[in-house]
Amino acid sequence: MRAGRLVAIMLLLERRGRMTGAQLAAELEVSERTVLRDVEELSGAGVPVFAVRGRGGGYDLLERR
Repeated sequence: MRAGRLVAIMLLLERRGRMTGAQLAAELEVSERTVLRDVEELSGAGVPVFAVRGRGGGYDLLERR
């Protein structure tokens, strides 16, 4: 389940661009805290995902193709 969510987060960010934790949580039907943990795990594994703080912030991939 978790591995599928990690892949889903990467695909969502690649396709849609920046998304908030709330948007990702709603799409994946999990809590925002779970999204945060998953993003931290992706980042620790070397996936170029980063957080943007403030208004209009969210999560995004460093390089999208």
